Amino acid sequence: MNLVENLEYNTERPKLIIPEYGRHFQKMVDYAVSIEDDEERNRVAQAIISVMGNIQPHLRDVPDFQHKLWDQLFIMSNFKLDVKSPFPITSKEILQQRPEPLKYPQNHPKYRFYGNNIKRMIDVAVKWEKGDMRDGLEYAIANHMKKCYLNWNKDTVDDKAIFAHLYELSDGQIDLTGENLTDSGQFLKNRVAKTPRNNSGKKNQRNNNRGKKRY
Repeated sequence: MNLVENLEYNTERPKLIIPEYGRHFQKMVDYAVSIEDDEERNRVAQAIISVMGNIQPHLRDVPDFQHKLWDQLFIMSNFKLDVKSPFPITSKEILQQRPEPLKYPQNHPKYRFYGNNIKRMIDVAVKWEKGDMRDGLEYAIANHMKKCYLNWNKDTVDDKAIFAHLYELSDGQIDLTGENLTDSGQFLKNRVAKTPRNNSGKKNQRNNNRGKKRY
């Protein structure tokens, strides 16, 4: 009965700073902080780092990983551990510093079914010198625009509409009027070929098993 009354629950224990290492690691770090002798404290810190590295032995000798382990050791000690580190000690302020908010792109393309990458490709193409390389890129862009158009809009599209959109998106710098793009049926054929097959085979198998006895 006394053993049950003296049970110690995790909710009553101090909160773990890095829970992945467990409470025994945290106790080892707390013990290292409490050591008064500098030499002994450094020796214990080295031993803790060695044990931490044993958790992932394939990375323990990598310099970047060693630096990470020392950072985690100081974090677990709440930066109270006074030992010599082979790496620069990251301050508590830097770790608690909030990162700069990400700037999300606010693009509102006129023809959304082409996607933002098409506009980037067009911007690159117009910067190239005129020649076979640029002609090939422009033709590839127009074909990709046609494929995107068919995926999101209709089962057919006139090449003139693609050329008009390309001319508009390139600010009049790309004009492929008179060219012949890949036939729409080829794009649709490839799209149908990529669709998953039905489960007719499984249905036939189930039907064949209906008359069989089960034991």
